Amino acid sequence: MSTKRVVVIGAGMVGIAAASWLRRDGHSVVVIDPGAPGEGASFGNAGCLNASSVVPMAMPGTMRNAPRWLLDPLGPLAIRWQYLPALAPWLVRFARTGTAENAARTARALRALLGPALASLAPLVKNAGAEHLVEKRGHLVVYRSEESFAKETAQWNLRRDNGVAWDTLGADQLRQLEPALSREYVRGRFIAENGHTSDPYRLVQALADALRRDGAEIRRARATGFELDGQRLTSVRTDGGAIAADAVVVAAGAYSAPLAAALGDKVPLETERGYHLMLRDPEATPHIPTTEAEGKFVATPMLGGLRFAGTVEFAGLRAAPDWRRAHVLLRLGRRMFPALPAAPDAARVSVWMGHRPSLPDSLPVLGPASASPDVIYAFGHGHVGMVGAPMTGKLVADLIAGRDPGIDMAPYRARRFA
Repeated sequence: MSTKRVVVIGAGMVGIAAASWLRRDGHSVVVIDPGAPGEGASFGNAGCLNASSVVPMAMPGTMRNAPRWLLDPLGPLAIRWQYLPALAPWLVRFARTGTAENAARTARALRALLGPALASLAPLVKNAGAEHLVEKRGHLVVYRSEESFAKETAQWNLRRDNGVAWDTLGADQLRQLEPALSREYVRGRFIAENGHTSDPYRLVQALADALRRDGAEIRRARATGFELDGQRLTSVRTDGGAIAADAVVVAAGAYSAPLAAALGDKVPLETERGYHLMLRDPEATPHIPTTEAEGKFVATPMLGGLRFAGTVEFAGLRAAPDWRRAHVLLRLGRRMFPALPAAPDAARVSVWMGHRPSLPDSLPVLGPASASPDVIYAFGHGHVGMVGAPMTGKLVADLIAGRDPGIDMAPYRARRFA
């Protein structure tokens, strides 16, 4: 295999994982990003490494629930109404994908990408000396009623059809597993195969540090375009000048659409703005990441405290954060763990907002650009960027090396939106 000079655009988990796999192949790698590694969406996610996350956002019936969620101040969905005209085309595409047939196809494609996540991540964290940041304790989903438990049957059938196994728990078993959990929860599902990172930011930083040690370069720069000679890539244009390249990986998350458009691919990429709230030294905490099914949020034990993450807000890339969305998570978290204080000392609380790069069919864009096979897309992972990154990086390296990636890449192609 001939080695190449590869520029990776984006220093989040996806970009750093891709750069790590490329460096293992011996390529000369330059990572560019306006910020430091891990400072974007990777910084504040829930940290879950859930190979079971194969259920698309658009399921049959999802759109029927949207009005109820929008009217609920504690609900998992918010839309800034002034942004609705810009969002409308994405919403139409999203609604059209919400069929049982599409859900089944999407779940298969997601399982191919997420199933090998922990195995694909293992050599990277070992090389970085970061094994302590990745844990495999499983994931718990809890329900406050038998009705809500039954409502998710179709989602769990999708998981079962794609090889996901779980244990169903009653109220007493829930309390044995998580003693601090509220007695309002009556049912649960425990998925043993899943893992999590105890600090997503430190994990990305550790992988980036290993990249530098192994000879890769990480630069502060913003990609603005590409120079092509016919279909052959010659360089990447940045705000700091051109960088010569034989290949490029576009892993710029929610900021990837203009770069794809410059290469002839119009991709309906939207930002699902996600929030988190961190509580340091919590009075109660789960032993494993725990999702509340009704509230659509996750409580994850981390090195810095207890993180509540979740909710979706559509407001674009430029609107200021609505920090009420973050503080709502504490109210929801107290419903899960009643021992938590209603008004903790402000010094113990931190909040965050970031931009999940989301496509209406819940699948990322992976594969070559229309204008040049030297440009490989790796963006649009939505809620599964952290868990999807290791296998994405491996696939990117396979494509650049000309190897068979071992899975069907057709579901992820950019041209599916043409």
